[in-house]
This record gives sequence, structure tokens and C-alpha cells, in this order.
Amino acid sequence: MDDAHAPRDDRTSGEPLLTIGEFAARARLSPKALRLYDRLGLLTPAYVDASTGYRHYRAAQVERARTVVLLRRLGMPLAEITATVRLDGDGAGQAVAAYWAGVEERHAEQRTLVGYLRGRLSGRGFEMYGKDFEVKTVDVPEQYVLCESRHLLAEELPGWIDASTRRLEEAAESECGGVAGSAFVVYHAEVTQDSDGPAEACVPVRDAAAARAWAQKAGRQRGTGVRVEPAHRIAYTRITKAQVAYPQILGAFEAVEAWVAREGLTVAGACREIYFVDWDSAGPEDQVCDVAFPVGE
Repeated sequence: MDDAHAPRDDRTSGEPLLTIGEFAARARLSPKALRLYDRLGLLTPAYVDASTGYRHYRAAQVERARTVVLLRRLGMPLAEITATVRLDGDGAGQAVAAYWAGVEERHAEQRTLVGYLRGRLSGRGFEMYGKDFEVKTVDVPEQYVLCESRHLLAEELPGWIDASTRRLEEAAESECGGVAGSAFVVYHAEVTQDSDGPAEACVPVRDAAAARAWAQKAGRQRGTGVRVEPAHRIAYTRITKAQVAYPQILGAFEAVEAWVAREGLTVAGACREIYFVDWDSAGPEDQVCDVAFPVGE
């Protein structure tokens, strides 16, 4: 069956139909791509001949097809495109904005990773990458903290940090008089792709007695507890959201360690990350975290 024998209108609406060749030319897509999009439910033909399997499209579908082309130029995966084009105008626009925000965040992480790798592979790590970190010291008062410990690998850290600090902050607000300071994560041993820590998420609270009662009620669920974080001095450097990604965050830890050694100080406790802004609302270039070591003379 050739184009001359194709149905020329939609049998239900009377709207003129285009053959797959005609539609492909208008939509600037290949017939092969149109067949793929049909299988995915992304761009379904208006009519398929039952005997030949030939596909036919309405002219009104050209706009959707061209939108798919533009979204593919953004690098959006087909599954996300399928979900996006099914939304209404505002919803689809928000979906594109959210996708691109994720792309920009990944690009920012990759830029910092390139800098970290250039320094490490050239043997001039601190010269090329360490100079980006300004190290300062500050005295931290004694704090009562809710805590949650877990053995986990580097790729598991981001999700766990977010979930654990949210749980602890909710408990602090509802049962322990409120949050009294920035949440932080203490690394009691190496957390890498091969070493699983443990790491400890901590949230300072205002009411020590209420925190002890909460700890008794929570028991050892998820490794939760309550403890005193003694007063101490930290050496720290402030980093952006993009720099938090592993392994480039290691460059920040190395920069602080090098500064501590140059200043004739000693590391007096486990290294930590202190998160002082809302992670979700921060952009990739916003400062979100202090990488720190407790130090002594």
C-alpha cells in the first residue's frame, strides 16, 4: 500500500490525515523516530491501518512532535519527555524548569570535579585546587544533640544525610524545645566508595531533659540517641553546594588539614560537615556547608 492508497481523513472527525512520511517531513523527525515514539506512547498516530500497519497523523500533532524535538535537544530522557508533554501548560513549563535546574546542578558539580582531578592528577593539588578554600577558626559552645549513626558508603550519604537530619529536626521541634543550631554530620571513620564509616548526623536542641526523654522513647531505632557535644574550637572552610559532591569535597577536607598542619595545630576530633542553610532551596553556587576539624594547640 503506497501513499496514494492511504486514508486521507480521520474516520471519526473527518480531519485530514498525513502519512508517516508527510508528517515526518513537517515535524522534522525521521519515520524511525516516530515509530519509537509510538511504542513509548509519546506520540501516538491518529489512525493505524489494521491490514498494513501504516501510521497516519493529524496535522494538529505537528506542534507536539516539534516540542518533543526541542526537549530532546535539551538532552531530556524520553521517559521524562513523555511525562512532561502530558502535563498542562504551567505544569509542563515547571517540569522543564526543574529538569534544567538539575542539569545545571550536575554541570556545577562536574566543573568542581574537573578542578579537583586536575590538581590531583598533576601532583599540584593544593596549588591548583586548595587555593580555592579560605580556612578560619571559631569556638563552638557545648551543645546537647540528637544523633543518628549509620554505616554507609559514599554514594549512600546524600540521601541518608537529608533523611536523617529531617527526622532529627522534626523530633527537636516537636519534642525537644526546638532546634538550637545548625545540623552537622560527624565522620568517625572514612566514608568512601569502599569504606562505610560510620557517619553520625547531629541536630542541637534547646531542652536537654526533653532530649533525654526522647532518646529513651526512641531506643536504638535507626541508631538514634542523644549526647553532649563538648565545647571545642574548629578549623573550617565554607563550600558551595556543587563542592559538596564526592569526591571533590575531599579537596576541602585536605585543604583544612593542610592549613592545620601549617599553623602548628593538631586535629583534636573527628572531621565533620556543618549544614547551615536549607539544602533544597540553595543553588549550585550557593554556600551551604562548613567542612571542619576540631583543633587544639
